[in-house]
Amino acid sequence: MVDIKKLDLNLLVVLDAIHREGGVTRAAAALNLTQPAISHALSRLRALFDDPLFVRQGRALVPTPLTRRLIEPLRRSLRDLGVLLGEARPFDAATAEARITLAMREPVELLLLPRLMPVIARDAPGIDLRVVQAARRNIETGLAAGTLDLAIDVALPVSQSVHRQRIAADRLVVVARPRHPHIRKGFDLDAYLRQQHVMVTSRRKGPGFEDVVLSERGLQRRVRLRCRNHLAAFRVVSESDLVLTMPARYAGVLNAGIGNRILPLPLATPTLDLFLYWHDGVDQDPANCWLRALLRQVVGGDSRMRLSAAGAKPGRR
Repeated sequence: MVDIKKLDLNLLVVLDAIHREGGVTRAAAALNLTQPAISHALSRLRALFDDPLFVRQGRALVPTPLTRRLIEPLRRSLRDLGVLLGEARPFDAATAEARITLAMREPVELLLLPRLMPVIARDAPGIDLRVVQAARRNIETGLAAGTLDLAIDVALPVSQSVHRQRIAADRLVVVARPRHPHIRKGFDLDAYLRQQHVMVTSRRKGPGFEDVVLSERGLQRRVRLRCRNHLAAFRVVSESDLVLTMPARYAGVLNAGIGNRILPLPLATPTLDLFLYWHDGVDQDPANCWLRALLRQVVGGDSRMRLSAAGAKPGRR
């Protein structure tokens, strides 16, 4: 058993950083320390736990079974300690130092970050934001483990330990090139179904949101191209007779300088809602609370992302 009296808590922060960053060099950069300092800390940790903790496989530094067992309880403990210390003194964004990891997808990045980062740079110079993409099935695990502080995504099934708040909603539109020969005034559902379509998805197969709504009516469209990137799909549409169905706000941003036609989707669909997620363990964390409030302020002040007040109250799922 490790003697807690001999334990330097900074060593545990280093252990977490090496595991999270996947190597000594990146951990040193993340903690603003030198590589020799991180290597020395790792040597002390190995002696303390009598375990190598990480072993090299090729170019990768792989955690040992002991590290894999330790890492999630360790992250929870470090997070709880951070909350405890944060509650002991008033939070001041202007002087606070923190690194916050936020999961969001590419369209949300493009809409949100240009408005969010100038505020953080001006009001919170010591707070760094790291934006990552996370598989939806892993978001709750990441929030619980502390590898994610916040997430923004569509409605997801989450447990009672995860808070969820709707912060934005959007509608679908159809994008077509300016001189598309088969799209004229009175673009209706029949005309929509006669087109050949681009579908943007991260999945290799399966229907899109609009395909599910069509199938409920016994209808189907021809998807000629499946791809992963909205900008690539947008450019394909501008150079062909294919059409693209996508969220209206994102279409408006991508269309700058391209000049495609953006038409209402001639099909009634539910709104595309965006939710902010955070774990119960950071519900009272001052830095997390500050960023959640800032995100709500930025989204609420952006006409492209504004949501009616209905259903926007915070709380558990």
